[in-house]
Amino acid sequence: MTVYPFTSHAVVHSGVARVMLAGELDLDTASYVHEAVTACLVKQPRSLCLDVTGVSFCDCAGLSALLRAHASARQAGVALVVEGVGSQLARLLSLTGAVDVLTQPNSRTDGETTVRASGTAAPPPDAGPPAAAQPPRQELPV
Repeated sequence: MTVYPFTSHAVVHSGVARVMLAGELDLDTASYVHEAVTACLVKQPRSLCLDVTGVSFCDCAGLSALLRAHASARQAGVALVVEGVGSQLARLLSLTGAVDVLTQPNSRTDGETTVRASGTAAPPPDAGPPAAAQPPRQELPV
């Protein structure tokens, strides 16, 4: 098994914060996400981008760090965008239902769209239900 060292790099420029993450996001490295996001939010950006293109692995502690980043940004009134979600992280987000939390469009006035875990842009809030709706739920006998 190849181990990729974790790195995070945060930049705030013209009101936009960008945190680039790379490597394995797990129990040992999750705190670095919180530190980077907190450092960015102190600068009071309008939006925060979490670029996870370089994340090769993410476990539940890493997922918790991403959700915590979302909560921190929301509390600060900052729009959050998640970019570059790879297949492993996309599957984790999908299985846990976190894809809905991390990829829902935030209300913005600057016209940005949130990037979905599949790598496609999220539909605008007024777009209505997706074309392929979920099958109806069935009641199971007790």
